[in-house]
Amino acid sequence: MKIKHFFYTLVGSAIALPATSQSLQEAITQTENERFDLAGASFRKLLAKDATKAETYFYYGENFYYSNKLDSAQMMYKKGADLQATNGLNYVGLGKIQLQQGNVTDGNANLFKAKTLGAKNASVLVALANAYINAPQGTQNLNEAVALLDNALKIDAKNADAHIFKGDALLALHPTEGAPAIKEYEEAQKLNPKSAKAVLRQGKLWKRSRNYQLALDKYKEAVKIEPNFAPTYIEMAELYHMANQDNNAVESAKKYLELNGNNLHAKERYAGFLLENKQYAEVIQQINEIQKQDASNVYLYRYAGYSYDELGNKTDTAAFTKGLSAINTFFTKTANQKFEYVPEDFKHKASLLAKTGKDSLAALELQKAIDMEPSKHCDLYSDMGKVWMKAKRYTNAISAYEKKGACAKQSAQDLYELGRAYYYGPKDFVKADTAFSHLILASPPSYPLGYFWRARVKTQLDPKNETWLAKPDYEKGLELVKPEERGGSYKANIIEACSYLGFYYVKNKDNTKAKEYWEIVQQLEPTNDKAKAFFKSVGK
Repeated sequence: MKIKHFFYTLVGSAIALPATSQSLQEAITQTENERFDLAGASFRKLLAKDATKAETYFYYGENFYYSNKLDSAQMMYKKGADLQATNGLNYVGLGKIQLQQGNVTDGNANLFKAKTLGAKNASVLVALANAYINAPQGTQNLNEAVALLDNALKIDAKNADAHIFKGDALLALHPTEGAPAIKEYEEAQKLNPKSAKAVLRQGKLWKRSRNYQLALDKYKEAVKIEPNFAPTYIEMAELYHMANQDNNAVESAKKYLELNGNNLHAKERYAGFLLENKQYAEVIQQINEIQKQDASNVYLYRYAGYSYDELGNKTDTAAFTKGLSAINTFFTKTANQKFEYVPEDFKHKASLLAKTGKDSLAALELQKAIDMEPSKHCDLYSDMGKVWMKAKRYTNAISAYEKKGACAKQSAQDLYELGRAYYYGPKDFVKADTAFSHLILASPPSYPLGYFWRARVKTQLDPKNETWLAKPDYEKGLELVKPEERGGSYKANIIEACSYLGFYYVKNKDNTKAKEYWEIVQQLEPTNDKAKAFFKSVGK
């Protein structure tokens, strides 16, 4: 399950509450503040005093739902529905759980039942609208959510949450039009000026619109309104991270953790922030601490897989093996759920498979990532090509790189690998030559490798040196390598080029010119037999 928001339908300000409403409101506020453990204790106290209130079970279920404990949430909703079958709230809870589980028929049936029972109850209508807004992809009903919220406002014109969720629904309906959503958030702020929720929503919208300064201003405004409202700080942390203000980012994230009393959910979300901040070693450390208390959160296995993949074997020689184990556990634990995977899940699994020698399996995972959003993840064909090149499966590599070229511009690296694949695989030297000629055009003017490879290909197209086809490219490659760089990464290419050109001048009876090239070969490789043979032939 992928929770989209951590803001919940509260008991509306003008709705009649039971005698324990103040205590219930406090527990709800603790849930809003993501203090799930503390809220759970508060709900248990409420139920110990009075176990007959359906609303208590619903909001206790919400506490479990937003802390990713769906089984416990479902149990609370069911108890509430069994206790008071005419109260629509708990049918909202049951319905949205069923949608998350992929049981669309029963889920919609329960949501419809909630609508029927709660037609005149603003709290039920707002909760129902929120369920439709945050339902899994394909089961959302945004227009219905707006209609429900309009009806809720007819019943309770001062319901600030109805305006907040209406803003959410309008933004989801029209992602490029933020003005209608802002209007609703501002109206909610007017109705409840002591609540930071509507202001935080405004900040998130401005962040989404890439107006980062205005987003930060809104976050700071939210802090002034409610200094202890934890969600504001994690949003600030993410914004500071985007601005490369890592010290401020970490400070805000730690404040979030502090306000939540270091409860498990806060630690889990903090681990997510650390991952976003590319602090991979710290992510692993945080996960290890969390899993000593509770190893049930599937997201932690995702975080661990990603982090071990990025860490490499520099700090942990078994990192890739551990990462593959973690990402496999993540997929195993989510296999029977209607889990919303993202392309990065398959990309990291592919990377870990490749790094542990399972190249064919890696390519399959990359294809899954591409298939999720082909237009956005065309670049992954480059990764697939690298996997096949490593495995020396050149025909497969060619296919991957050609697919990349069909959907996006090929990079210089793509062209380099494509040329090599044609050279080593089907030995299609004409297509290899084309790839390397394109590489030369795509590379900086001072980049010699394209010329060396194109020359190498031309020696295959002119195997008997009838036209000395490779000569211009070898000469250009040599020209681009400074003398002091000849002993570095280009050493083998320089020896190859100079040997070819040395033979050319020997064949053309210009030993003086040939000597220039064989001397370079001898300097780089004193034991080179061809250089020795030349100097022996000229009496040196």
